[in-house]
Amino acid sequence: MSDIVGRLRNRLRADQPVDADVLLARLDALRRFLDAVDGHLPDDRLGPARTLVERAGTRLELSRDHTLVALAGATGSGKSSLFNAVARLDLSPVGVRRPTTGVAHACVWGPLEGATKLLDWIGVLPRHRFIRESPLDADDESALHGLILLDLPDFDSVQQAHRLEADRLLALVDLVIWVVDPQKYADRVVHDSYLREFHRHRDVTLVVLNQADRLSPAELPKVLADLRRLLDADGLAGVPLLTTSALDPDAVLELRATLEQTVAERQAALRKLAGDLDGVVTDLADVFAAPPPGARLDDATHRELVRALARSAGVPTVAAAVRSAYRHRAAGATGWPLVRSWRRLRPDPLRRLHLPGGGERDADQAAGAESLVAATSVPVPAPAARSAVGLAVREVAERAADGLPAPWPTAARSAARLREADLPDALDGAIARTDLGLDRRPLWWRLVGGLQWLLTLAAVAGVAWLLLGYLLRVLGLPELDNPQVGVVPMPTVLLLGGLLAGLLLALLVKPLISAAAGRAARRAEQRLTAAVDEVAEAYVVTPIREVLASYAAARESLERARQPR
Repeated sequence: MSDIVGRLRNRLRADQPVDADVLLARLDALRRFLDAVDGHLPDDRLGPARTLVERAGTRLELSRDHTLVALAGATGSGKSSLFNAVARLDLSPVGVRRPTTGVAHACVWGPLEGATKLLDWIGVLPRHRFIRESPLDADDESALHGLILLDLPDFDSVQQAHRLEADRLLALVDLVIWVVDPQKYADRVVHDSYLREFHRHRDVTLVVLNQADRLSPAELPKVLADLRRLLDADGLAGVPLLTTSALDPDAVLELRATLEQTVAERQAALRKLAGDLDGVVTDLADVFAAPPPGARLDDATHRELVRALARSAGVPTVAAAVRSAYRHRAAGATGWPLVRSWRRLRPDPLRRLHLPGGGERDADQAAGAESLVAATSVPVPAPAARSAVGLAVREVAERAADGLPAPWPTAARSAARLREADLPDALDGAIARTDLGLDRRPLWWRLVGGLQWLLTLAAVAGVAWLLLGYLLRVLGLPELDNPQVGVVPMPTVLLLGGLLAGLLLALLVKPLISAAAGRAARRAEQRLTAAVDEVAEAYVVTPIREVLASYAAARESLERARQPR
């Protein structure tokens, strides 16, 4: 017996201890992971992680000096009898009627400080709690001080409430002792539904073949070998396998020695939480299998998005209006003064679209309404343009999340389309706020306009001179001295020269106006495209980048939570 206990203790000491500070750092990394993925991953993938963070914090805060150990087993395995044998008192009811154990019973060794809070947390009722302290024990039970032993309901009970209670407590305890009997040790429910699920908690799992006294000396090794084979198949290789009998006090000494060693180490809670953490991180690994993408999005796809948004916002229409407005205003400033008033009767193209520089908007801003951006009258985009925007937005999201595991591409697409309904108003506002560059009149307009006025004044002077000469002849007064320019009188030269020179100047300036209007339209289109690009950045690209940043931050936090214990 002493050799077996010694080997068992050596195995327990060989387990690498869990550093509490490292575990807390890993849990904090998992908490940061949850913050990073909040709103991006479905709740069913994050439920276990959230539960673990909450449960681990509560468990470590309540008490690190107590070890919660549960006896779990099927109906008839003798859990309650073994519970009483370890406690050396009749505490848990034992009977022939099945199921016997309907609620959990707890036995506490040592001080109750901390233990009461733990039992309140796991939900063991006060009337089902027992204190294993007696003056008659002397120091016999001191080695188990800090132990809280639980007798769980049968996990194969015919009553569902018992099964649910057993499952709930199995998730909360620090160490589980699986109690099997010679008749049902190979039961599929035990192995498939429970033991196999605890392969990540091998270092806080113990298997006990109870009622070993029912087997003959020749049968016991065979049963143990078969049970070991089943445990290895369950992924529990190396898990201690003990034999007990509630009828023989000496048959539980090995189990008590194991519990003493576990209580002395105070590692069970840390190992259980570390195992839970390993399981959560492993289950989430497939969601972060790919390295994080770069922060820079595909330039060609980004440009296509801006072009689609620009077409939807009516940038080509506005650019054409700027070209027409430039020609309209330049012709009005440099044309023949006598027909300028007639040109003013024609509406300004920008004013028709309610765009800045159209006249009405400038008056509103001068009156102190700069902060109010009215809607423009740019034509509503055609269905084809709206469809192109949807395709471009989807393409940007898919390119950005290319190579990421599910559900991140879906999260990127959802983020890109989150504010899609606000895009039309945002684009219209961006167009309305853009300075189209037509507020200032070029200097050459003034020079040409002044020259036109001089030529017009010359023509007017020639007309006045001719009329005055005609009037003098009618009245019989002496005629004016009319100097000659060659054979043509000066008044005629002034009249015809002013008119012809003004017309010629207008013809010469017209190509300059067309070229300048084209440059103004291109500058306006560049400014409008830049404004549309800002909208694309704020409403489409930035939400996608936030998803990618969340992916990178979550992956880094998950890697930190994955660090070796």
